[in-house]
Amino acid sequence: MRQENLSKTEKDIISESYFQTVFRRFRRHHLAAVSLIILIILGGAALLAPIIAPYDPDEIVGTFSGAPCKEFWMGTDQIGRDVFSRLLYAMRVSLLVGILATFISTAVGVVLGLIAGYFGGIADMVIMRFTDMVMSFPYILLVLVAASIFEPGMWSIILILGFVDWPGIARLVRGNVLSLRETNFVKGNLVAGMPLRHILFSEILPNTVAPILVYATSVLALSMLDEAALSFLGLGVRPPTASLGNMLNGAQSLTVLTRQPWLWLPPGLLIIILVMTINFIGDALRDALDPNSGR
Repeated sequence: MRQENLSKTEKDIISESYFQTVFRRFRRHHLAAVSLIILIILGGAALLAPIIAPYDPDEIVGTFSGAPCKEFWMGTDQIGRDVFSRLLYAMRVSLLVGILATFISTAVGVVLGLIAGYFGGIADMVIMRFTDMVMSFPYILLVLVAASIFEPGMWSIILILGFVDWPGIARLVRGNVLSLRETNFVKGNLVAGMPLRHILFSEILPNTVAPILVYATSVLALSMLDEAALSFLGLGVRPPTASLGNMLNGAQSLTVLTRQPWLWLPPGLLIIILVMTINFIGDALRDALDPNSGR
């Protein structure tokens, strides 16, 4: 009788799948939905940089520090390279560094967290003490020391950030695994004699994906900021390869800051926009994936 009294909307909500529920909750965050569209547009522009960019990013095509004009939409830099073309390629580098560093740190953190949480005992103690040791160092100091030891470059930064950002994910996964391994469905798989691989990666890991995904968005934003900071300091992506950080590096003089804003304003704004959109998406995902949130 109660089923018959439900409205069409309520019936649709009851019959929808988990992914439909997540998508519906995500759409309620209008700022996050707009951020996702902006991120897709910027990501597409970065991916298609060889097609969209009017000039080669390393080619000298105009006057030194030329102001924006019809031919050069965002002007030229100190040695006559097109700022708009370099901005597209710089965004490509920053997104690539952020995505790959996040992937590495997430993979390392998930594996170590699964081992520590499921097996416990000595494995848990060793992994968690090592995690605590890494987290005891100031984060930015650890990154700067590692960047100064290895040769500057895009792949060095990816590896450094990837192997520095994993402790938070490892602790998160371990905490979830500790609670999941005591559930009936995991114990049922053990009684049924299912292989360990199946229990870890088909039963426990899928139930831990939601918090991992939310945490990974913050790691992505942080990795992009770190890459920009290191490149600005000369410890990251080195010229002539364009990155948002080393584009800002040329704007350290008072003359550039006051009279040539086209050299530092576009990359600075782009860093802010990318980080803000990723953070807004992460906040919306946290609410959308939370099983305790309202329908």
